[in-house]
Parts: sequence; structure tokens; C-alpha cells
Amino acid sequence: MLRAAYAGFYRAIVARLAGRPPGPVVECGSGIGHLRNFVPGCLITDLFPNPWIDQTENVYALSFADGSISALILIDVFHHLEFPGTALAEMRRVLAPGGRVVLLEPAMGILGRVILGLFHHEQLGLGRPITWDAPADWEPDAIRYYAAQGNAWRIFVRGEFADRLDDLRLREVAFLPAVQWLLTGGFRRPQLYPDFALGLVRGLDRLASPFARTLASRILVVLEKVDRAR
Repeated sequence: MLRAAYAGFYRAIVARLAGRPPGPVVECGSGIGHLRNFVPGCLITDLFPNPWIDQTENVYALSFADGSISALILIDVFHHLEFPGTALAEMRRVLAPGGRVVLLEPAMGILGRVILGLFHHEQLGLGRPITWDAPADWEPDAIRYYAAQGNAWRIFVRGEFADRLDDLRLREVAFLPAVQWLLTGGFRRPQLYPDFALGLVRGLDRLASPFARTLASRILVVLEKVDRAR
């Protein structure tokens, strides 16, 4: 059921890649690397080496040439970036004009705040200051563990740091109740509904969709690099 839930997320991501400029699609922080089943040819990368990834990449210091990438996809990575402004600047560097950054992140609607706040081990971090830029003497390899599930909500929904996005235009924020995903129990907990009830649970998601922003437990954020030549 968790695989089925993520398949829905992957299809939503694929829909946001339409119309992008030519060039490679790169997933950063790929984890188990299933996205390539939905985005053929996607370059699968992670911070740490694993047999199923194509190469290691640090989102603060990507190895790609300026303007060479058509899309960067980050699934549950952004809220682990202690210095989001520094990371976004590096993403902006490697993106071609019109290229996309697609983020799938926790949302702080009612479902997200309550369920993720109570049952997820990572902090929501809604009241914690966000350090936009890394210190001048900071080295990209000196990454320490960081998590604040609410950061994408604060930056892209509340609009904190909206004036700091520079050439990355906020193209879309899609609000997802993601009831199907919540009731899988995640990687650590038992599945909360039997397999035969999948259709019913998907029906609950559809019923919740008119109230998606209020209820959201996930958001899909699409940023687009402004083409200054136009």
C-alpha cells in the first residue's frame, strides 16, 4: 500500500515535468530509487553511495555544469536542508532557463500538523528560525542531521523568504490530503487498512480534495527558473 501511495505521488510529479526544456532530469536524495520507473532515464542520485543509484550528489555542491539540467526532483529532502537558500541557489545554477525544481514535502494542514506532529519522529519546526544562507566559512561537505517538516510550508505557502527566491518563480503549490499515504502507517508502523479497502481509501482522498489546503498532509511545490532571455 505504501508503494501504491508513492506511485500516486510519482504520477503527480511526472505531470509537472511537461513543457520543461531539453536536458537531464535528476532526482536528489533518491532513497530507494523507484522514481525511474515513472521517469525513464532519470538520473538517480543520493548523498551516500548505494548499489541502485547512478552517482552521489550533494545538493549544496552539485557536479553539473551551469544551465545543464531540465528538472531537479526532491522527495522528502527539502525539510532536511538546514540552509535552504544556499541549496536553492545551487539548484538555480545548474537549471536551464525554464527548468523546474519539483519538491514533495510534508504539509501543515490539519492532517499534517496533527498526524505528522504526533506520530512522526521529526520535528515540525514551525516556530524554529530558518537560517536561509549558510555561513561564509561553511563547507558543503560539513552536513549535519537537520529536520524541520514545516519548512516547505513556511517558505512556499506562508511566503516566508518570498523575496529571496530570486530567479526561481513559484509556479505551483498543490495541496494533497494524502489520506491513502497517511493510513499506510509509513515505513515504521503497521498498515492501517486492508489491501481490499484501497479503493475506499482513495475515495476518502477524493472526498477531501475540495478541502485540500485545509486538510493537507503533503504539498507538491514546483519552482521554475526564469528565462531572462525572453
